[in-house]
Amino acid sequence: MTKGTLSINSENILPIIKKWLYSDKDIFVRELVSNSCDAISKLKVLDSSKSEMRIDITINKEKKTLVISDTGLGMTKEEVEKYIAQIAFSGAEEFVKNYKSEDQFIGHFGLGFYSAYMVAKPVEILTKSYKEEEKAVHWVCDGSSEYTIDYAEKEKVGTQITLHVQEDSLEYLEENKIRQILDQYCKFLPYPIFLNGNQINSKDPLWLKNPKDCSDKDYLEFYRELYPLEPDPVFWIHLNVDYPFHLKGILYFPKIHRQFDANKSAIKLFCNRVFVSDNCKDLFLDYMTVMRGAIDSPDIPLNVSRSYLQSDQTVKQVGNHISKKIADRLSSLFKSDKEKFIETFKEVETIVKLGVLQDEKFYEKSKEFLLWPTSLDNWLTVEEYIENTKLKKIPYSMDSSSTILDLYKEKGIEVLLAHGQLDSALISFLEAKLSDTSFQRIDSEINDSLLDPSKEKTVLDQDGKTLAGKMAQYFQSLLNEKELEVEAKSFALDKIPAMVIYDEKSRRLKEYMMMSSADTQFPLKRSFIINTNHKLVEKAFQLKDKKPELSKKLVKHIYDITLLGQKEYNPKNLNTFISDSITLLEDLVACD
Repeated sequence: MTKGTLSINSENILPIIKKWLYSDKDIFVRELVSNSCDAISKLKVLDSSKSEMRIDITINKEKKTLVISDTGLGMTKEEVEKYIAQIAFSGAEEFVKNYKSEDQFIGHFGLGFYSAYMVAKPVEILTKSYKEEEKAVHWVCDGSSEYTIDYAEKEKVGTQITLHVQEDSLEYLEENKIRQILDQYCKFLPYPIFLNGNQINSKDPLWLKNPKDCSDKDYLEFYRELYPLEPDPVFWIHLNVDYPFHLKGILYFPKIHRQFDANKSAIKLFCNRVFVSDNCKDLFLDYMTVMRGAIDSPDIPLNVSRSYLQSDQTVKQVGNHISKKIADRLSSLFKSDKEKFIETFKEVETIVKLGVLQDEKFYEKSKEFLLWPTSLDNWLTVEEYIENTKLKKIPYSMDSSSTILDLYKEKGIEVLLAHGQLDSALISFLEAKLSDTSFQRIDSEINDSLLDPSKEKTVLDQDGKTLAGKMAQYFQSLLNEKELEVEAKSFALDKIPAMVIYDEKSRRLKEYMMMSSADTQFPLKRSFIINTNHKLVEKAFQLKDKKPELSKKLVKHIYDITLLGQKEYNPKNLNTFISDSITLLEDLVACD
């Protein structure tokens, strides 16, 4: 038997591993099983006649051991000393200095094996090389700088690693715990893995198959396997890239509902079928992180412990390529079946709109399928809307049930329907991209089609004032609100008594400041446009001399219901509104 000293300038490698390499103890199972998988793959290349390919994990609670064995190519004594004993760095201090900066890649060192010392001490290796003349070797080390190595007896080719689990890690002697780790990290490895005699992996990942050989059922079943608690996705993209990097995967467009958590169960990253992380934010722009699925690439750089991505040019190339594939898939669906695309777009528009705002190249490709619902139940791109209406100032509404929108519908004016703050940002973005085109909210101006000049009350009295002017002045004096200007117009329809108009620039500034969490306590310029043809407005003006108090209540009520109809009424004042409305109705009933 030979004694030796590990080739490191440290009495104990454990502090390095625990502090700098592995923050999650579960990783040791992934690393040891991955090593076994690699050993089998290498033997398969060297000896294609090899028939038995398997990895066995055995738990013995009485002995407090966890054994991982494989039928791989094994190691000679010289190889054990080279790959296990002679760790390829000169000392703990230099290692920490050189490699904690996250700019070195996996593969520089055979450190995966040493993750075993997070949970076990000592660790034994019993291995027999595939080379017929070589004897089996037994290696033992308790995690210090000393180890023993000797020849031993082993019938079959392969490697067996025995972990003597420490008292603070006895949870790793529970079968359910090991099964959960294997299911998370190793379920897609190419060789059968047995836990206490029961196989725990049986399927190849769907991303390895040719898309032509995959049915919709296959894609849905694979999604349910990855995300068992989520509703079925809208559709998917199958990736297969060989240049300038190798990458396979399937990305799904999920249904985004109110409880949707964009930071939960994100895209899963694999390296040679071994799960690495589901935190791939460095790989994708924000709009892609709400997607689901799995990608597998040996070329994506990882940190030493294979726990997360490194940032480099390859990562950017992968992200850009995936973005292009998303746009191509959407474009293809739009061209082949627009009706189906519209139904799909309702589910994925958040992803598309975020992509437009964040990725210039994505915007250029998405212009042809960036759809907007309209008040006339159409779905149109901005270009289609301009072509159909010949308008350069595009009316839009943030409220699909607005009373003002009803006026536009009755006049046959098509309005784009927006939904919230994301659309506000998108509209500003499109205005910067589209020359001579602007967007105007329907409550920021009165379209000329909503007015009837023939009904305007423009006759001058002896004081040189029009009736419309006097009505506006009267309402202004009763409301007496700062930053509120009252105007009197003759509407083409007498459906509503008034409308409140907000200055477009001021409102956009306020919305921008709200999004940036800035102070929004600044006055918003607005106009109260009364309809001189509406009976309530006429009655309120007629009562100004005979019943001034009733007239005042009626003016206030017209203003309140206008705000209420446009979703601008302060809900804190609702009780007061109800009380005032009851009082007004009582006065009207009592009025002769």
